[in-house]
Amino acid sequence: MPAISSDRRKLLSLMLQKEGGAAPSARAIPSRGGEGPWPLSFAQQRLWLLDQLEGGGPAYSVPTAVRLTGRLDAAALRAALSEVARRHEALRTTFAAEAGRPVQLVRPPSAVALPVIDLSRLGAGRAEAEARRAAREEAGRGFDLSSGPLLRARLLRLSEEEHVALLNMHHIISDAWSRGVLIGELVRLYEAYAVGRKSPLAELEVQYADYAVWQRDWLRGEVLEEQLSYWRRQLEGAPAITDLPSDRPRPALQSQRGAEYKFALDGKLSSELKKLSREEGVTPFMLLLAAFKVLLYRYTGQTDLVVGTPIAGRTRAEVEPLIGFFVNTLALRTDLSADPSFVELLGRARETCLGAYAHQDVPFERLVEELQPERSLAHAPLFQVMFGLQNTPQAETRLPGVTLSQFEVERATAKYDLTLMMAEGEGRLSASFEYSTDLFDEPTIRRMSDNFGVLLAGVAADPGRRLSELPLLTDDERRRLLVDYNDTAREYPAGLTIHSLFEQQVRRTPHCVALTFEGAHLTYAELNARANRLAHYLRRRGVGPDSRVALMLERSADLVVSLLAVLKAGGAYVPLDPDYPRDRLSFMLEDSGSSLLVTDSALAAAAGQSWGGEALCLDLLSEELAAESDSDPSPPPPPDALCYVIYTSGSTGRPKGAMNTHRGLVNRLLWAQGRYRLAP
Repeated sequence: MPAISSDRRKLLSLMLQKEGGAAPSARAIPSRGGEGPWPLSFAQQRLWLLDQLEGGGPAYSVPTAVRLTGRLDAAALRAALSEVARRHEALRTTFAAEAGRPVQLVRPPSAVALPVIDLSRLGAGRAEAEARRAAREEAGRGFDLSSGPLLRARLLRLSEEEHVALLNMHHIISDAWSRGVLIGELVRLYEAYAVGRKSPLAELEVQYADYAVWQRDWLRGEVLEEQLSYWRRQLEGAPAITDLPSDRPRPALQSQRGAEYKFALDGKLSSELKKLSREEGVTPFMLLLAAFKVLLYRYTGQTDLVVGTPIAGRTRAEVEPLIGFFVNTLALRTDLSADPSFVELLGRARETCLGAYAHQDVPFERLVEELQPERSLAHAPLFQVMFGLQNTPQAETRLPGVTLSQFEVERATAKYDLTLMMAEGEGRLSASFEYSTDLFDEPTIRRMSDNFGVLLAGVAADPGRRLSELPLLTDDERRRLLVDYNDTAREYPAGLTIHSLFEQQVRRTPHCVALTFEGAHLTYAELNARANRLAHYLRRRGVGPDSRVALMLERSADLVVSLLAVLKAGGAYVPLDPDYPRDRLSFMLEDSGSSLLVTDSALAAAAGQSWGGEALCLDLLSEELAAESDSDPSPPPPPDALCYVIYTSGSTGRPKGAMNTHRGLVNRLLWAQGRYRLAP
């Protein structure tokens, strides 16, 4: 998660303009007295509870992998790491339950283990691959909060002048800002220890446990109530879920399995967006958040959207040099209704952000406890989508004779359905989507990133456009949707009917099996003959083009025979499920205008007394049908004759009959045969 960005001064200025002055500051954080144990901060308490539920998985690990190029003094690095752990009690903390409540225990200082794994004998290529495997493995390991340690370190030696340091901390003692503190102190301590000097770092004024005690003492009474009242108003009636279209249904239990997809905007677009934010009096964060919400709106159709964002949570100078879990999460709710212009939306986003920043002291965990949203193991409370922007300059870090650089490791976890993290660097915006692999596949996320890029370009080109008018599709997508997918024109024999296609197959393969039911088989010739005899019988009962004949039979060979027979006679079939309620069956018989019902004697009574047509029971017609011709009836009905009438479920009112002609169905079936080739 990102630390406070370079937007901070501008945000503070905007907040002071809005509030008309500075917010009152809380009293200084005192050093705690006694020997402990100590209470957890509100943020720590939530992670502790999640750990109890989920059993120490890797979702809340904070792994860091750093490549060190040059002559490394491993002993100096080990000593520096041990000194950092001595300085910061959080790195020596474990967690226990006393009288049903979690507490934190600070252990005495001791040397931090830094085992060195020599991969140099594998050769350059294999050593690099093994280092990446080890980094993924470390990132996938969880922690035992009760026994610790909650800081793990390993040093991988790839060659004489190439190492990879793997550091991993549990989120309950660390955050992204803490990672920067850790690396910064390691650099200064290594510089000193490598040449035999003492630590140049001043002792810390307070420790994380001091902050936890202070937070619980300060954030109560009127202070807490004023903050909570804002959030109650802000989130009243907010939607419980952001319903993004996914590749799979949401599972009943989040697995927190995830992946990461990275992309970048070009320098020109990045500059244009930054210029637009200055012109509209908003920060780049506000602009990018607003654009991201437009993307979510266009994907979901929801105009009321809540997106979470991380905030450093270090509102006091005393805690800025500490390693610990300070980061807080804000729930930013935005109204996108009435199809405003993007400029109008920026104004709404600005007000939302400023209000949230002014009330950021309420820990997210305390807010959830207060609002009591409907809890589900299937998704996170209040929001399922996150957004963050990191625009603090990241300078290259050097040790004496050693250069530090990031060692990229693929992510395999996701705390939320979707998280978009963006960063400014080298004159352009880069971004990554962290996504739940329970819900999304990479091609879906890649398409989403492409759509976001198109949307941002549209915003930069014309921010006055309404949200519904902003572009979203790439050129390839637009071509596929408007040209490729609509290229459905095909030559087909327009004069055919469904049953004439069947008759062609009969002539090609008369002795092949066409139908199997409960161990009995009918060849194409046998099925055609049976259907022809019933068709001739139906014609003598007045069935012709556009006549509606209802079919109410259990699944059987008779059902297929009857369907073909109605078509061969020139009529249109109306399928009725024998399990339907009697009132529904009566309605469908009357509404369809069916004068005949093909059924059997066991089911005939279901038609009801009000229907005035005639029921033909196949089990009572054996002798009459045997006397009919088994030749194909002629002349066949025209291709524009009605083929069937199928009724809707009626879930939105009374059932409605949907009709289709032979021509339309022949066109569809011949297309499907060409499109979906069966394997031989």
